Amino acid sequence: MAISISVVLLLLILIVVFLRSGSLRFSHALVCVLLGFYLAGSSIAPTLSDGLAATADVVSSVRP
Repeated sequence: MAISISVVLLLLILIVVFLRSGSLRFSHALVCVLLGFYLAGSSIAPTLSDGLAATADVVSSVRP
């Protein structure tokens, strides 16, 4: 659960930065949000969740 919350916060921060810089329009952000809700309710959601978890594991195991 902590990984999904941190990913959501990271994406939210990126959206705010892009909106403020003018490189992301509000309508584009809205489409991204709607796509996320659609994907969360689809049958591919468990696969996406597993893929994000595996990616987070790989990134967390990388040593600088």
